[in-house]
Amino acid sequence: MNRKTMLTDLKQYEVWFVTGSQHLYGEETLKQVAEHSKEIAVAFDASEAIPVRVVFKPVLTTPDSIYNLCMKANTAENCVGLIAWMHTFSPAKMWIAGLKNLQKPMCHLHTQYNRDIPWSTIDMDFMNLNQSAHGGREFGFINTRMRLNRKVVVGHWQEPEVKEKINIWVRVACAKYDMQGMKIARIGDNMRQVAVTEGDKVSAEIKFGYSVNGYGLGDVVSFVNQVTDADMENLMQEYNDLYALADSLKAGGAQRSSLEEAARIELGLRAFLEDGGFKGYTDTFENLYGLRQLPGIASQRLMADGYGFGAEGDWKTAALVRAMKVMATGMDAGTSFMEDYTYHFNPSNNSVLGSHMLEICPTIAEGKPSCEVHPLGIGGKEDPVRLVFNSPAGDAINASIIDMGNRFRLLVNEVKAVEVEEPLPNLPVARVLWQPLPDLKTAAAAWILAGGAHHTGYSQAVNTEFMEDFADMFDVEMVVIDEETKIRDFKNELKYGDLYYQLRKEF
Repeated sequence: MNRKTMLTDLKQYEVWFVTGSQHLYGEETLKQVAEHSKEIAVAFDASEAIPVRVVFKPVLTTPDSIYNLCMKANTAENCVGLIAWMHTFSPAKMWIAGLKNLQKPMCHLHTQYNRDIPWSTIDMDFMNLNQSAHGGREFGFINTRMRLNRKVVVGHWQEPEVKEKINIWVRVACAKYDMQGMKIARIGDNMRQVAVTEGDKVSAEIKFGYSVNGYGLGDVVSFVNQVTDADMENLMQEYNDLYALADSLKAGGAQRSSLEEAARIELGLRAFLEDGGFKGYTDTFENLYGLRQLPGIASQRLMADGYGFGAEGDWKTAALVRAMKVMATGMDAGTSFMEDYTYHFNPSNNSVLGSHMLEICPTIAEGKPSCEVHPLGIGGKEDPVRLVFNSPAGDAINASIIDMGNRFRLLVNEVKAVEVEEPLPNLPVARVLWQPLPDLKTAAAAWILAGGAHHTGYSQAVNTEFMEDFADMFDVEMVVIDEETKIRDFKNELKYGDLYYQLRKEF
């Protein structure tokens, strides 16, 4: 059996640490600037808080050196972005050509080498060397004047908070890098008559860099039919080792054949995705010709290995789930495709039960998932195998990408996952219970007003700051529902957004 994760160590990627200065201050000052810059870059590179390699680059002092570095960054295979620091004053006109042509994300680190003012020894030599306070403002101006999105991180470079913000930014930069040329397989088509899972795939490829193309279910079935009995038996043993198999699915059990078919489907689907170089996919229960059951445990386990997934043809969510999984690489908490399924309107505990009929990723499971088979009720096929579990309590987000016609909107709701109040013996699906912020009624109203989809990417690893960086890197609208949300203000925010994107072409 050939199983491999789709997520790799982020240390394969690198960010370039670039420092701005000028020749006005003399060679001795520039030498100190380079030494300080290299010390910070080396410290970042060695820090466990930053998951990529941080590569020191020579101090930039002329328009040509800045332009050449930006052009090299554009084509450097593993460079996902630049961290820019102005140690001294670096006249911003020098940066115009480079920034105009830079295609990689940038983080503006507004720091200084020394943490404290050396009160008893400070002199003008020290002041000339340590000019980040106003050098960073000059650099900030030209970025704002050019309408360039970037992340601004302020604080001393040794502070854990500064490293954490850089950590978030580089993780999102890795996700953006991963999206470029990413292939999503739309197996079958959209769920019939559904609006929100549709969208402009051409606009998505222009904006985000990934492509979505359709494939017949027969393309997958041909791989399923090639699965050997030996590989199938090996995979079922893996199921037995990792999950609590229902008695009916164990060797000699009455539904053992269902597990055999589920294993064949997973192996065939996995082979199809690997053969095509796909990083995500969609399917739909309305197109199952040639399969005996809808992929349940297959989609759950493929997601756990890093594939993006969207049910019912939802390619936008499949791409978003993949991106969120790349961001969360190596982190303890999980990320999954999700759906708001049903509400708990108890006045003392308004909450949402999130789930899907089969496909929730086991990375968000609390404890050992149970492997079971139950009737599905839709799709007209044999009863599918799936993993059943609850999800742990904790802070989380639900995120959705929406095609608004003239733009894409990223919608995020901050939520608090809570323990399920009682056992759910008759609900044979994976599930998570959460309380949306600021409360269920406000959050649901705001989500609906914003046009949010019923499918989301749910994560206890990725938070709103990740998604804000994502929106900035791709230059898309972002709307957040959190503890501060008030419906009257939220309506106005949506109106301002519509107006902004109507007028934006005049900038």
